[in-house]
Amino acid sequence: MTNLTVNSRICGFTNEIHGEMDGNNIQISIDTDCEKVKKISSMEVPKMEIFDIKENYVMNNAQKARCCATCIVPSGVLHVCNIEAGFISSTLAKKSGSISIDFE
Repeated sequence: MTNLTVNSRICGFTNEIHGEMDGNNIQISIDTDCEKVKKISSMEVPKMEIFDIKENYVMNNAQKARCCATCIVPSGVLHVCNIEAGFISSTLAKKSGSISIDFE
């Protein structure tokens, strides 16, 4: 199981994303207080539909849920999916610690 936290400080939400590989799908659950993210808080993401930056299962569902264009939660979900699918090393991800957007 992969767990990560997305701190959406600009909108004031902390989102806990949990994912686990189940056959050819990744089971995703998101603990959040954001009403838009709640609409995508339970997904079964097909492993082979996470590759493209625009046309992928997660982004399509985020669009249907009307998530904000600047929402970073879908990116967090894609990171969880890629770790669970073995496309990103969980050891490397943990060693890296975090990904950030810093406003200057």
